Amino acid sequence: MSRPERTDDIGIEADERADTPHLDFRGTTPYEDYVRADVLTHLQHLLSDDPGEMVFLVTTQVMELWFTVIVHEWETAAAALRDDDVPRAMAALKRSVRELEALDASWRPLSQLTPAQFNSYRGALGEGSGFQSAMYRRMEFLLGEKSASMLVPHRGAPRAHAELEKALHEPSLYDEVLRLLARRGHPVPESVLRRDVSQRYEADTAVEAVWTSLYAGEETHELARLGEVLTDVAELVWRWRNDHLVATRRAMGAKTGTGGSAGVAWLEKRARNNVFPELWTARSHV
Repeated sequence: MSRPERTDDIGIEADERADTPHLDFRGTTPYEDYVRADVLTHLQHLLSDDPGEMVFLVTTQVMELWFTVIVHEWETAAAALRDDDVPRAMAALKRSVRELEALDASWRPLSQLTPAQFNSYRGALGEGSGFQSAMYRRMEFLLGEKSASMLVPHRGAPRAHAELEKALHEPSLYDEVLRLLARRGHPVPESVLRRDVSQRYEADTAVEAVWTSLYAGEETHELARLGEVLTDVAELVWRWRNDHLVATRRAMGAKTGTGGSAGVAWLEKRARNNVFPELWTARSHV
């Protein structure tokens, strides 16, 4: 009776060995080599004794990673539009919609901060402020929210400054969309197509008329669908700005922001700006 039982046990052990993943590596694991998890999980250098500082710091670092991904998607979309490859551009934009949703969800761990909780480690930030984020500034530039003055905080960081200066003088994502519309025969004014792209994009009534015409046509038209994906992006950018405003108002009221900004007043002004403005106003005329 013992021999069959021993045979069964051997079979079970063999099955377990077959199911066990490869555990022995000469150096770091292939996962670590690819993801660099050890680097990511040792970037948190706390400057206060408050336990809440860890979630604030990690959440902020996660936001920076999402900024990086979204910039990559929008630059991919802009390049595809230059090549008249609308499907590839839309694929990148649709990915960015999901990434913007994840970015906005990053506010949730911070959205319930009381003033006392925030003040317990606020001093550790010193003059640090989110508006100093170089990667977020690249996002804004890609949206057409250009401002040469926003390069000034990065003069001491040559790589970040050079990347921002390059982005400042390149067409925004929306500039590439409008150039595509012109190439497809839509009457986008020369004044818009030849504008100084280092300046903030301003709404134009002729561009509004182009979007009105597209939206009055077939909803399945490729350019109308592109407009809707861009509107998804614009809506989520607005939600991000608004949730930032609400979280800040809850944590610190109307006090001056870190870094010397006007705090809530600054964020209120930013939240009022519509990205891709004619995509919103054209809807009133359809």
